[in-house]
Formats: sequence, structure tokens, C-alpha cells
Amino acid sequence: MSKEISIPDEIITNKIYLIRDQKVMLDRDLAELYGVETKRLKEAVRRNKERFPEDFMFEMTKEEFQNWRTQFATSKSDQRGLRYAPFCFTEQGVTMLSCVLNSKKAIEVNIKIIRVFTKLRQMLTENLNLQLDIEEIKKKLTNHSKNIELVFDYLDELNQKLDTQKAKNRNKIGYKK
Repeated sequence: MSKEISIPDEIITNKIYLIRDQKVMLDRDLAELYGVETKRLKEAVRRNKERFPEDFMFEMTKEEFQNWRTQFATSKSDQRGLRYAPFCFTEQGVTMLSCVLNSKKAIEVNIKIIRVFTKLRQMLTENLNLQLDIEEIKKKLTNHSKNIELVFDYLDELNQKLDTQKAKNRNKIGYKK
């Protein structure tokens, strides 16, 4: 039994970005986790381009890159490896990287990353289910509120009828003519 890589889930989670409505990891972050240079990782990907279709990996456009840099890469030290638009790897692309890099560490890190992606997907699903349950409860409460309102309206009507009936049946007091 091999010893599992001890990378906290939070570190991996913090390296997952939402770009083009997809959860992706950047080449430089993956290279750091794998213990290789970003340049070497990109070379390996370029040599195996057929393994990385657009839904596995894409390169940021200049606009996306500028946006991303202004939002996330603020410090000088954090800009290392950010001279060129990074490769963005989806979950499937990250899985494919373990085949391309083919080192024991890459495989172990990939297993850890895929588990984090799975946890994120599970949390999103649970959150969605929770939102659906809340909406269902809101609908029921709205219906209950309407029904309760209707009951009170009927009670008010009944009270008015009873009051008018009591008023008719009441003996009049006072002077008789």
C-alpha cells in the first residue's frame, strides 16, 4: 500500500478557478503540485496534443488572461510563469496529465486532485438538493398561508352572521310605546 500524498484539500481547492463556466486548474499550479517546471509540463502536453481536446484543456485568450491577471495575480512573486497565457485543464484534462507525465508522484497527485473535484461536485449537488427542498417548503408554506387566510375569512363571515343573528333575536330594552 503506497503512502498517500499529503496535500491538504484546501490547497487544491484554492487552485481551482472558474473560467469559461468550467472548473479548471492552471498549468503552473499543476506543475507546482507535480514538482515539475511549468515549461516541462507544457512541453509534455504539446507533444501529446491529441490527448487534450478542447473540453480537456484550452489556452486562455489574451482577454481572459488579462482579466485573470488583474483579479488574481497581484504580487510580483505570484507572477512567475505568468508571462504567457496558461493552459487551463478541466477535470478530464487533469486525469489525462497523469498519463502524459507518467510518474508516481503525478499519479498520486492526480488521485488527490480528482478526489477534490469529486467532493466539490458532491457539495454542489447537495447544495442544489437543499435549494430544491427549500423551494418546495416555501411553496407549501405559501399554500398553507393562503389556506389559513381563507379559514380566517370564513370565521370572520361566520362571526358576522352570528352577530347579526344575535342582534335579531335579542330582546329590545327601553321604553315601550
